[in-house]
Amino acid sequence: MLDKKVSRLLNEQINKELYSAYLYLDFSVFYEAEGLDGFANWYMIQAQEERDHAMLMLKYLQNNGEKVSLDAVAKPDKEPKALIDPLKMGYEHEQYVTSLINDIYAAAYAVKDFRTMQFLDWFVKEQMEEEKTADDL
Repeated sequence: MLDKKVSRLLNEQINKELYSAYLYLDFSVFYEAEGLDGFANWYMIQAQEERDHAMLMLKYLQNNGEKVSLDAVAKPDKEPKALIDPLKMGYEHEQYVTSLINDIYAAAYAVKDFRTMQFLDWFVKEQMEEEKTADDL
């Protein structure tokens, strides 16, 4: 059984990962409408990665006997106007997600939940890669 705060944060992160997928899907639609198929495809792939992240967290909670609660996924709150906007917004969003993962890691560390810390190690490394890629774009 996981610590209640750690479990709650992981449950919330599932929703935030699904929001990320929705946001990137929206960016893909934006670029498709602009005729930029390469950028549209890039964000379509990113949307799938975010859904995969949510599923990993969902399965982790289930494997640890925790209840999963799925909340409604909010409509993306970013509205790109210029072609550069999704790239800037994507980078900022990845920085935000990194802070969320760090918060979950800190909560796990505080209660010596080494199993969750080990699970999150992959996400910490993944966020480093995602931030770098978003910044490079």
